[in-house]
Formats: sequence, C-alpha cells, structure tokens
Amino acid sequence: MPLMLTIATRESRLALWQAEHVQQLLTVHGHRVDLLGMTTRGDQILDRTLSKVGGKGLFVKELETALAEGRAQLAVHSLKDVPMELPEGFALACVMAREDPRDAWVSPQCASLADLSAGAVVGTSSLRRTVLLRHTLSEMKRDDVRIEPLRGNLDTRLRKLDEGQYAGIVLAAAGLKRLGLGQRIRHIFSTDEMLPAAGQGALGIEIRADRADVAEALAPLVDQASWLAVAAERAVSRAMGGSCSMPLAAHATLQGDRLHLRGAWGDPEGAPQLVRAEAEGPVATLADAEALGQRVAEALGAGGAH
Repeated sequence: MPLMLTIATRESRLALWQAEHVQQLLTVHGHRVDLLGMTTRGDQILDRTLSKVGGKGLFVKELETALAEGRAQLAVHSLKDVPMELPEGFALACVMAREDPRDAWVSPQCASLADLSAGAVVGTSSLRRTVLLRHTLSEMKRDDVRIEPLRGNLDTRLRKLDEGQYAGIVLAAAGLKRLGLGQRIRHIFSTDEMLPAAGQGALGIEIRADRADVAEALAPLVDQASWLAVAAERAVSRAMGGSCSMPLAAHATLQGDRLHLRGAWGDPEGAPQLVRAEAEGPVATLADAEALGQRVAEALGAGGAH
C-alpha cells in the first residue's frame, strides 16, 4: 500500500544527494516522499575532532528525534556514520547496494603519497585513516610528513585543500563519485593499501522499530549481499567497543555464500604498527555474518588491539 513518507536528512550536499536518491527509488514504488532538512550537532562543531566531542552519533541524534516525534518516518545515513548500537526503539531497516567502499587520495599536486614534498601536511578527520597513513608513511621512511585533522562536509574539505592548507587529503571514494566529483580523485587506495571503515560506501536507512509498514516499503531497496558484508564489519567494530574514537578498519567481501572479512587496528599514540586479523566462512544470515565479525574482533584483541 502506498505511504506518505518524510525523510529526515542532514543538509550537506552529499546527505541531500543520498536522501533524494532514496526518495526517487521509493517514488517509483508508488510512495509520496518529502524531505525534512536538518542541521545536526556534528555539522555545527567543526573545530574539534569527532572523537573528542561525542562521536558519530552527533550526526544522527537530531534525525532520530524527528523519527521519534513522527515528523519523519525514515533517515538515510552513510552507514559508516551510524553508531554500532542504535538507541532503543530504532532499527536499521535497509542496507542498499554499496558504492565503492575504498578510500581516495585527493591532491592538486601529488599523484600519490610518494610525491609528497618534505614536511608536507596530509588531512583526515578519521583515526582509522590516521593510523593506516602513519603505517604506510613509516614504511616509506617519510616521518617528515604531518597528518593533521580535517573537519567539515565534503565541499568544505575540498575548499580547505584548494586553499593550500593541505598537500593532499583522504576521503571516501563513494562520496566523491556520488556527487560527480570523481575527477578530483588522483588515486584510489586498494584495500591492501588502506583497509576501509566498517560500512564505508553503503547507505543505511533507519526507522522507528514499531513501523513495520515503513520496513515493508523499504524491502525492495535492500541489497542482501551488501547487508551481510556490512553486518560482519560492524560486528567487528561493535565487539571492539567501536566508535569514531576507535582506530579500526574492517572490510568484507562476499563470493558466492562465503564471506571474507579483514580487520586492522593501530594505536594513534604508539608505534606505527598495525594489528591485523582475518576470517572466512559461509554466511546465509546476518547472525552468521556477525559471528564472523566476532571472530575477527577476538583475533584482533589477541594480537594486542584494544
């Protein structure tokens, strides 16, 4: 039965693209869909790193309030921004087909990390990217390169780069591609070079847990292969107490019914070494995928990750 739906969304260009993408897909299925643009605490606090001001939940709390009050029925999120544990009364109702999950190198002058000049500054807001970059730069014997915080939405980050505040920055390839900015990418890091964040490149749709009708409306948008992969990745992060203050990477690929999951952890204050773990197994359900994630988390812990 067609529904009247409102999508709560942040007002950044990327968030609006994501909400409009879901709006178009739901309209094709006969639903009437409006957007409710909102500014979140995460959008307002730009002078401190996320890990110091409350984590990724800052990007979703206001949207969840709109769901709770009935002003909206769904919220579209970049899944890597969604806390591993949703508050009581909310549910992840849909994971959509994943865009490119990898990280991208963006720089006006430097085609790759190898081209950085002495004392160059690289920007990222992510502790995961920080520890992976430190590891790579250490292996390149480039201890002169500085990694500095970079906050703001995608357009703000690109502006700061273009103003010369950084020699290069690392961003999610998915966001650049979705906004038609693929030409800004100088290099896409392979997953061996830089293991992605849990859920990176995937869109998740959150609803109130009591809205079975909305979950049913979203069912045609579900991509089960993507959901199995991100469920395993998020399970690693959840088991490790994951938040954006966790320097953790987790990435899964599904071939047939077998899921291969890799995790990596680094200490942002300690030596630039990484703890790595991986596991593989058959998965048919989200519970199977989460069990695989638990195995990788335990292996990371045994290797010294904390």
